[in-house]
Amino acid sequence: MKNNFKTFMSEIPQNLFSGFVVSLIALPLGLGLALASGAPPISGIIAAIIGGSVVALLGGSNVTITGPGNGLVVVILAAITTLGAGDMHQGFLYTLAAIVVSGIIMIILGFLRLGSLGDFFPSSAIQGMLAAIGIGIFAKQVHVMLGNLNAKGSIVELVLKTPQGLYNYVTTNSQSTLYAGAVGIISLLIMIFYGKIRNKYFQLIPAPMWIVMLSVGMFYYFDMFSSNAYPIDPKLLINIPDDVVSNFNFPDFGKIYQTEFISAVISITLIASIESLLSIKAVDKLDPLKRRSNVNKDIRALGLATLISGFLGGLNVVTVIARSSVNVNNKGSNRSANFFHASFLVIFILLFASELRKIPLSALAAILVYTGYKLASPENIAKVFKIGKEQLLIFLITLLTTITTSLITGILVGIFATFVIHIVINKNLSLFTRNLLKPNVLMFKEDGKYYVSVKNFSSFINYTRLKAKLDQIPENEDAIIDFTLCDFVDHSVMENLNNYAESFKRKGGYFEVIGLDSHNSTSEHPFALRKNIPTKNESSVKTNLTKRQKSLQQISNELGWKYQSLPAKEVSKIPEFGYFKTRQINKVSNILSNENCTLFDIEFHEGELFAKQIIKATMLHINLGENAPEFTLDKEGIFEYIYHFTGFKDVTIENHPDFSKRFYLTGKNENEIKSFFTDDLILFFKSNKYYHIEANNQGLLIIGKERLAGIKEIKSMADFGLRLMNIICTNKLVTTSN
Repeated sequence: MKNNFKTFMSEIPQNLFSGFVVSLIALPLGLGLALASGAPPISGIIAAIIGGSVVALLGGSNVTITGPGNGLVVVILAAITTLGAGDMHQGFLYTLAAIVVSGIIMIILGFLRLGSLGDFFPSSAIQGMLAAIGIGIFAKQVHVMLGNLNAKGSIVELVLKTPQGLYNYVTTNSQSTLYAGAVGIISLLIMIFYGKIRNKYFQLIPAPMWIVMLSVGMFYYFDMFSSNAYPIDPKLLINIPDDVVSNFNFPDFGKIYQTEFISAVISITLIASIESLLSIKAVDKLDPLKRRSNVNKDIRALGLATLISGFLGGLNVVTVIARSSVNVNNKGSNRSANFFHASFLVIFILLFASELRKIPLSALAAILVYTGYKLASPENIAKVFKIGKEQLLIFLITLLTTITTSLITGILVGIFATFVIHIVINKNLSLFTRNLLKPNVLMFKEDGKYYVSVKNFSSFINYTRLKAKLDQIPENEDAIIDFTLCDFVDHSVMENLNNYAESFKRKGGYFEVIGLDSHNSTSEHPFALRKNIPTKNESSVKTNLTKRQKSLQQISNELGWKYQSLPAKEVSKIPEFGYFKTRQINKVSNILSNENCTLFDIEFHEGELFAKQIIKATMLHINLGENAPEFTLDKEGIFEYIYHFTGFKDVTIENHPDFSKRFYLTGKNENEIKSFFTDDLILFFKSNKYYHIEANNQGLLIIGKERLAGIKEIKSMADFGLRLMNIICTNKLVTTSN
C-alpha cells in the first residue's frame, strides 16, 4: 500500500503536465461540441469538469479522460429540437432532464454489471453508426465553418446544401461572413496539416489550441494595431455568460412522461454507453502498463457524473478516446490526470472567460468538421470492405438508416441486418434458433493450459458467454480456444479474439485460436467471419490460410519439413491401424512431413445416425522402414484393468517394474515386443509426455488428446517423434552390428 502511494505521489508531476495538455484540447472541443449540439457553450465545459472530477475519484479505469463526446452531438441536437418544439432554450432544459434520467439509468446498468452489453453490438454496425454521427457533425458544422448560422434541414439536406454553401460564401458581400469563413477554413487547414509539421516546439501545443490562440490573436490585432474595427459580427462569436457561476441552467422535468422524452432518454443512454464502452476498450490497449479497466465501475461513475452534470446545466459525460490518447502520449499514468484536466478547465473559465468570447464559432466548427470527417472517412469504409463485402453491406445499411431516421433506429436495423446476413451466409436459420439459448462454451484446465471449446455458433448474439470464460483466464497463462465444433464465427468475435491475443502477448501469456482451418472466410483479413464448409467442397472453396496454418508452415520451414494444407493423394496407411477399426476417417489436413515422419490433423467419426460423433485430432505417423511388432502403448488406467478381464494381456518388461506399472503395453507377439523395447526406449517413454502409441507393419501412430493440438503442442509432438525415431534407428544399428 505504501509503495502504491509512493508511486502515485512520484507520478503527480507527469500527470499534472498531461492534464494541462489535455485541457488545452478539451477547452475548444467542449465549447464546440456544445454549440454543435444546440446547447450553450458552457454546458460542454461543465460536462468536462464534472466528468473529470467524479470519474477520477470513483471510476474504474486508469488513463481515460471524460467529458462531452462526439457521438452525442446528433442525439442532443435532435432532443433539444424535438422537445423544444422550436424553442431551443426550453428544449435544452427538457434535454437536461433527459440527461439526468440517462445518468440514473447508467448507474443502474453499472450496478447490474451490464457493461458487457457493449459486446452485443456488431462491430460493422457500430462503425456504420459512428460514420453516420460523423456525417451528421460534418453536415451541420461545415455551414457554421463558412460563417452561416442559418442553415437548416435534415442531415441529408444539409449535406446536399454544402456545394451551395461554398458558392454562397465565395460570392458573399458580407465582410463578417467572409472573415468568419476565412477563420474557419484556415482552422480546418491547421487541423489537416498539423500532424505533417515535424517541428518539436510546434507540436508542444495541440492543433485546437493553436486555433484558439490565433483566433484570439486576430481579435487583438484589430483591437490594438488596425485602424479598422473587428470585422466579425458578435453573433458569430462564442457566447459565455459574464458570471458563469450564477448562470447555471437547471433541468425541466415537465415532459418526463411523454413519448419524445422517453425516446430522447433511450437515445442518449444508448449512444453514451456505446461510446464509453468502445473508448474504454480502446484506451486499455493504449495503456503502457496494460491494465484492464473495471468497466461496470466506470459506467457507474459516468452515470453519476452525467446526473450531476445534467443538474448543473452540463451535457452527458462519456469516455473520449481522442483526449484519452493525448493523455497516454503525454505520460498520463493514473486517474489524477483526468482530475487535473478538469481543474485546469475551471481555471480557464474563471480567469479567461473574456478571452474565450473572442473566438469565432467558425473556428470551433472547423475542429468539428475535421472530427466528423475522421469518423466517416473513406479510409474507414475501405477498412470495413477489406474485412468482407457483407461487412460493408452492414456498415452501409446502418449508416444510411441512421442519417435518414435516428440513431436508435439505425443501430437496431444494423443489428437486424447483421443477423439476417448471417442467416443468408449460413443458409440455415435453425443453426441460430435451435442453439441460441444452449450453453456453447466449455472451459477446463489441461496440462497447465486453459482449454476453451466453442460449439454450434459464436457471434455478437452470444459472444458474452465466450467473453465470460476468457475473462477468467489470467493473461500470463496459456489459453487455447478451439472452434472445431463451431460452424460459424462472426467478424465481431474474430476481432475481439484478436484483442485478447494482443493482451495475452503483452502480459507474457499465450493465446491461440484453433479449429478454424476447415472454415471458409469471406476475405483474407484476420477479422473476417468464418463458416464451416463441407469436406467435399473444401478444396474448391478454401483459398487462404488461417493464422494457425501459417504458423504450421513456419514450423515446417524451421524443421526443414514439407507442409500441405490438404493431401496431394489419398491417405492409405493411417486406416490400417487398429485405432481406426471402429472409426471412419473423413478428412486429413495440415500435413507436415519429412522422409520418415508425418504430422497431421485428422477428422473422423464414431457411431452412426443419432449416435454419430465427429472428432478432430492431431496425430503423428512414423514410418519405420521395415516391419515392427504390433503393439499398443498407453498410460495405465481403469480401462486397462478392464482389458485384463477381457483377455488382453499386459506385457511385462523384465527389470523395468516401474515402466510396467505406469504403462499398459499389449500385442500379439510378446517376445518381439520385449526385444523392441530396449532400455533406451523404455527410458525415453518414462521421461517424456504420455501419448497413445500404436505400431503395425506400417510404422507407429502417435495420438495425443482427441482434439486439435495447438502450435506449442505440435512443436512438442514433432520433437517427440524426431527423438523417438532417432532412438529406434540407433537401436536398429546396434542390433545389426551385433
